[in-house]
Amino acid sequence: MDSAEQRTPAGWVERLPIDSIVRLVKRPSLWIIVAAFFILTIFHYGSQIEQPGFLADLTDKLGLQRHAFERMAFMVPIIYSGLLYGRKASFVVAAVALICMLPRAVVFSPAPIDAGLETFIVLFLGVTIAISFDALRKERERRNDLEWTERALQYQLHVVKENERQLAGLNQASDALSQSLEKEDILNRVTEIAMGVMQLEAAMVYLVDEEAGELSLAAYRGVSGHITKNMERIKIGEDINGTVARTGEPLWIEDTSKDPNIAGSVFRNTKIRSLLSVPLKYKGKVVGTLCALTYDYRRFSEYDVELLSAIGGRVGVVLENARLYDQQRVSEEKYRGIVENAYDAIWLHDLHENIITANHSLVRITGYSLDELRGMRAGAIFAEGCVDKIMDIENPILRCEAMSDLSEVTMVKKDGTKAAVQLATNPVFRNGELVAFQHIARDITEEKRMRDNLNFYLAEVTKAQEEERNRIARELHDDTIQALVVLSRQLDDIASDVGGLSEAERANLDNLRQQANTIIEGLRRLSQDLRPPILDRLGLIPALEWLASDVSKYSGIEVNTHLLGTERRLPKESELMLFRIAQEALRNAWRHSEATSADLVVEFDVGAVRMTVKDNGKGFILPQSVSDLTRSGKLGLAGMRERALLLGGDMSIESEPGRGTTITVEAPV
Repeated sequence: MDSAEQRTPAGWVERLPIDSIVRLVKRPSLWIIVAAFFILTIFHYGSQIEQPGFLADLTDKLGLQRHAFERMAFMVPIIYSGLLYGRKASFVVAAVALICMLPRAVVFSPAPIDAGLETFIVLFLGVTIAISFDALRKERERRNDLEWTERALQYQLHVVKENERQLAGLNQASDALSQSLEKEDILNRVTEIAMGVMQLEAAMVYLVDEEAGELSLAAYRGVSGHITKNMERIKIGEDINGTVARTGEPLWIEDTSKDPNIAGSVFRNTKIRSLLSVPLKYKGKVVGTLCALTYDYRRFSEYDVELLSAIGGRVGVVLENARLYDQQRVSEEKYRGIVENAYDAIWLHDLHENIITANHSLVRITGYSLDELRGMRAGAIFAEGCVDKIMDIENPILRCEAMSDLSEVTMVKKDGTKAAVQLATNPVFRNGELVAFQHIARDITEEKRMRDNLNFYLAEVTKAQEEERNRIARELHDDTIQALVVLSRQLDDIASDVGGLSEAERANLDNLRQQANTIIEGLRRLSQDLRPPILDRLGLIPALEWLASDVSKYSGIEVNTHLLGTERRLPKESELMLFRIAQEALRNAWRHSEATSADLVVEFDVGAVRMTVKDNGKGFILPQSVSDLTRSGKLGLAGMRERALLLGGDMSIESEPGRGTTITVEAPV
């Protein structure tokens, strides 16, 4: 029976599109029904046509009349149409049969009532049988649908179970692999997980050696040692695992005894029957392979491949994490070794000032043990005034405004003694968030003591130098200059005696007297340079104005002085040091810079004084460090800086060839 005809809608006699009518007309079953009606109708009305012998015998045996038998024959197309096209089609065909049989029963039959009754009985039986067959057909179709639905549900149930197995395997793998970041533990767990989830007899893990272009056997289970000797190294691209490492796609062999690809494999002479190899991937890169092995025949399903591939993907991620963990651990060990063996004290404290970790140098400086330091408040190891200083360093870092610089603070040891340290503070970030501060401290107690001693000696030397200058200036003024003045007057008295000297002798005496006066003026200027009396009597500003005027007079450099702020007297030592710095700066401008003008600016501020000397000379190339001034022959600049440091201040120098020189001194007062 044509299955397409079985699925034809029951309402096939309704108005159909032209193409549906064409398809209906082309069906052989329709023409079989038409032919059956045509033949039966001819026999039914052709009385002169004799029945075939076997039909006549059958009619006699059934005790039927010819026309009654022919009317019963009309049930065949009715039942046939019902089987093919449904109950509606049987009604239509029954109506056509009625049209075909009714004239014979009503017009030509000698017993119209019996003939009509037979006609309707035939139609009723035909339609009833057709409906019964149609009901049976629909019941059969319903059962088929139920069977198909049952098979579909069983398949879906199988899919759900496989998915559950896959998810359970992945969860088991994730739980097991997340318990450790040690590579050996991970590899051993991988083989156990693969064998347990996949119900395997053996498993192997290979890792990629990129430098050698090979796979190395990293872990195995269920395989004897003598078998793995030939499997320890495999070229990438060769054998089954090498091919998987090259292509990044799973590969399996269900029967090694029949598969031709096993001929050159390392599994050829083993008892392994079936195997499945999947790649271990991280971000699309193959880092190894996971090979599942069985000694009995096994047909690996699609779910087996997906499950083992999913486990392999998870293993690839965990292995990469383990590699990064190893790198980080090595880095931490190196960093820890550097920190612990560092000469400088290093410690970390959190944002609540609790010390997290410290090295042995901090133990050496403070006298506290490591156990005592851990958890201690960082402020406890500093002098009281230094805590605020450190907070001033950390607060801008907390606000992300600035990074720290070196600062000098005082530590308080466990025994109460103090140590001067140079402190550097750096922020520690994690995931972009500030979590701690790292401090590095160097003990400079001895250095500071030596520096203080050196500054003391330097101050004493400078003081002695100034006292010696003052003594020399006083002796020059009180003794040498006075003697020369007396000598000049005596020469003048001798030259004024007109009676006893000739013109030539008088001229020589005048020349000697002028030379004496010149020497007197030079000594007076030298005496003032050594210790200007105006500095002691009137203060710094008048002394600087006299200095500017004197330099302008003798050097030809136009020196301009400027005063900013409110003038006030400073300590004698400060005024003397600032005067000496200005004196040396103007002398350098006169003797070395070839300047034509210079500006001398003094600015009084709250708690500080700033002095700037700027010239328009030829300038020079600054050394890389201020401490290199002495080494480069700039002794005058080095002396000026030493004087600034003795004042507790600092000096900066700005100079470029062709752009002059600017010297700025700032000191507290």
